Order: sequence, then C-alpha cells, then structure tokens
Amino acid sequence: MDREAVWQTDAEALADRLRGLLTVVRSAEAEIGTLLVEIESRGVMELFGYRSVARLLEHLADIPHAAAQRTVARAHALTSAHTLDSPAAVAPATGAAALTGALSTPMIDTIIEAVSRIPVEHRDTAEQDLLAFAADADHKQVVALGARILAHLDPDGAEPVDVEPATPARELSLRRKRTGTWELTGRFDDETGTRASALLDTLAERRTADDGGDFRSPQERYGDAFSDAIDLALNSPELPTQAGERAHVMVAVSLADLRSGVGHATLGDTGLISAVEARIHACDCKLIPSVLGASSEPLDLGRARRLISPGLRRALFLRDRGCAFPGCHRPPRHCQGHHIRHWADGGPTDLANLVLLCAHHHRLMHRSGWQVRLAPDGHPEFLPPRFLDKRRKPRRNNLHQPLPFAA
Repeated sequence: MDREAVWQTDAEALADRLRGLLTVVRSAEAEIGTLLVEIESRGVMELFGYRSVARLLEHLADIPHAAAQRTVARAHALTSAHTLDSPAAVAPATGAAALTGALSTPMIDTIIEAVSRIPVEHRDTAEQDLLAFAADADHKQVVALGARILAHLDPDGAEPVDVEPATPARELSLRRKRTGTWELTGRFDDETGTRASALLDTLAERRTADDGGDFRSPQERYGDAFSDAIDLALNSPELPTQAGERAHVMVAVSLADLRSGVGHATLGDTGLISAVEARIHACDCKLIPSVLGASSEPLDLGRARRLISPGLRRALFLRDRGCAFPGCHRPPRHCQGHHIRHWADGGPTDLANLVLLCAHHHRLMHRSGWQVRLAPDGHPEFLPPRFLDKRRKPRRNNLHQPLPFAA
C-alpha cells in the first residue's frame, strides 16, 4: 500500500490492513521457530559451524543473544523435534494455532507458561480451554484462567522445600560424566569466594566482535571465564611441576585425522574429542611425534618441539596487540597462535602464517566459514561466511591500539 493510498483509506480499512500484516508477521515468526527446531535436530554445528541455534539466530537476525534464546525456547515449547531424545513440545496445539498467525507473542508465552505448570495428564484439555478462551480475551485474562485451572487441579500447591543453609567450607569436587562433560561443585569460605569472584568478574566481561555482539548468558560468560583462568594458570611460570614436567594434557590423534579434521582424538586418559578440536589445540602446543605398532605399542618416539617459540609469540603480541578478530578486545595473554594455513597441511610456523586469537574466536575459525589472511600491509583481515555477508567484505579489528612508535 503506497503512501497516497494510505492517506485516502478510512479507519476500518487501515485497521484491516494492519491486522492482515500482523497475521503475516506472527505466522512468519512461528515458521521461524519450526525452522530453528529443524536445524537443531539436524545439528547446527554440522550445518553452520555454530554451537547453538540461538547463536546462529543472533547473527542472522542481528538481535541480542537473550532475545534469540527466548525465541528458541518458545520454539521448543511449541514444536517437537524429530529426534528420539528430544523432549516433547509443551503446547503443540498452540504451535499449530501460531502458524496461522492468530496468536500474539505475549499470548503464546502466556499459554506456554500456564500449560507448563499444569500436571501432564491434564495439559491437552487445559491447553484447548486456554486456546478457546484466547479467541475472545487478552493475554492477561488468559493468565487468570490458567491460574484458576491450576488451582482446581492442584489446590494444595507445591510442597514446601526445607533446605538448611550451607555451612561455609573450602571443598571442591570435579567429576567427569559419561557424556564427556565435567561437573564442578564446591563451597568456599568468604575470602576464597570473594577472590574467585573478583577474578572471574574480570575475565567474564562482555566482548563485542563483528561475528555478533556478546549476548552470552551470565552462566556462559562465567563458564568461559573459568576456562580462561585455567589457561592463565597453566601458562604461569610459577606453576608446580608433576613428575618433573609442567602440568599438561595429552592429546593423541593420527596424522591422517589431524590433517583431514575428520575422526576423533583421545584426550587425557578417558576423554574423547573430535579431530577438529585436535587441530585447534595443535595450532599452539608442544608436539611429540610417535610411531605406534598394530597393538598401539610405541615403536619410535620423537623429540618434543614447540610449534610457536617464545620469540615468535612476542612478535605476534607486538603485531596483533591482542585477539585479531574484528571487534574483540581480548588482550594477548588470553590468546593463542592460530595457523592461517594449518601446519598439518604444510603451513609454516612463521609470522606470515600466524594470527593471534582468543579461545572463542579460535574455535569459530576452525568450525565456521570465517577465513583469515594477511593483507598487503602485513596485518590480519577476516572474511565472513557468505550467509553473513554475500560480498565477503574483509573486516579488521580496530580496537587494539598500535604501538605509539610504530612507523
């Protein structure tokens, strides 16, 4: 509808046009949700190189990560995935109605919240009642109806939880689960907790970069901060030795898998990581080439060699001044050396083939369509994947200030 037609349209026609557009927008938003569930069921890492559909949506739609997470959570509540281990949708009938564009986002969230609090055996009936009521009521009235339904089905409410306050102590438990994830639990005295909080607060500051603003949840930011704190501790020259060696983690992988990035590598004694992860670690580590027999017995053990020497690392620090990824503010001590052309593919370990990256952007470079190269002036520039920028216009990090006496 052009502007001239708008001026000549009466109030009723304007309202009809607005209502029609809202229906289209709501229907499209619901379809986006079904697509997100489908992408997640197929594997967002395999399809796009991102660790979650929320991250993918954040970058594609240019929205805050918190908003992307809400959209994904809403999609899961409305749509069941095809995989057997995925939980069933909380409100599938609401999902079907949402595809027609008949429900607003607040109304959908209201029904989901009300239905999720109702016992499973009564959810289908309650959801149908709420949908029928929603046709002639606003979302506030639907909230009231949901509360009445819940009060009728569960008049006594939830059982009160009697939890004694935890006694401050200094205890820590680190346990590996069968899934390969680690569970960390502990409790500390006030002084230790305060010092740990100060350290993690510093490392958990939000980062901004051209791959999207940093909209990680507090839990994600502090999880990454804890990983960074471990890296800093392991790189400390004052770290005690174990059996005459500095603390380390051994990764074993075949040369063929390391070159291709396909397959698996062993991590420590019982862990298992992908060959892609092994390539990430191999960018900046100590290597000991070994020849194993058919029964995995060592036949020949080469000398350890560090890929990036201390002198070369200092040169990287001086050139890149921190993580070189566009928009990232991480300082050099939080970064790793990344081979532009991987050394397993014949890439040399010299300044012209290295770039400094923080752990987050190092993984992104190995997993997604981002590429890096050195520009004619000798500084790194990054090419985004085509689904972010079809032109693939090169981008640079302009947050790190060059040395004041640089030419």
